Amino acid sequence: MARYTGPKTKISRRYGVLISGSAKAFENKNYPPGQHGPKGSRRKQSDYSIALAEKQKLRHQYGVLEKQFRRYFQIASTRRGVTGEILLQLLETRLDNIVQKMGFSKTLRGARQMVAHGHITVNGRKSDASSMNLKPGDVVAVKPAEKSKRLGTRGVELTQIATTPEWLLVDKDNLSGSVVRIPSREEIKPIVNEQLVVELYSR
Repeated sequence: MARYTGPKTKISRRYGVLISGSAKAFENKNYPPGQHGPKGSRRKQSDYSIALAEKQKLRHQYGVLEKQFRRYFQIASTRRGVTGEILLQLLETRLDNIVQKMGFSKTLRGARQMVAHGHITVNGRKSDASSMNLKPGDVVAVKPAEKSKRLGTRGVELTQIATTPEWLLVDKDNLSGSVVRIPSREEIKPIVNEQLVVELYSR
């Protein structure tokens, strides 16, 4: 399955919550996409379709494929604790997501490109694995190369008003940061009911 490359706001409209794309565009068209426009009505959804939609929202939020997502769920289900919260933590601590949260890129897609093109280091070593999960103490930095620094600086300029999560420590002047701790569910503020996702995969 290929990654979705169509209109980003369309995904948000499909699920009724801003996942990606323009917030203004979503507000202007906060109804499902389709030929019937705002007059179109949703069919009554089954419990399965509701749970499936929650899973799809979470997948699109972090930009992962079904196979990757299922692997995260399998890992979460083998760890001690609440499976749904562990799943959220695994997704939230992906390298590409942390690069965005640190403000080195305005979008997740941009953060993923920075990682894939070798502009990011983890603990002093270049990493091109966007799916890499980080742990407390890991240090993320923009590579000192001139092109990398330009990209990182541009990202910081575009994300000046964004608030850095408390579970991350960021030095934007030096384009570096570290993971202080694994975020709690309250800090992640999920846009889905992750328990429905757990129940979907547990059927």
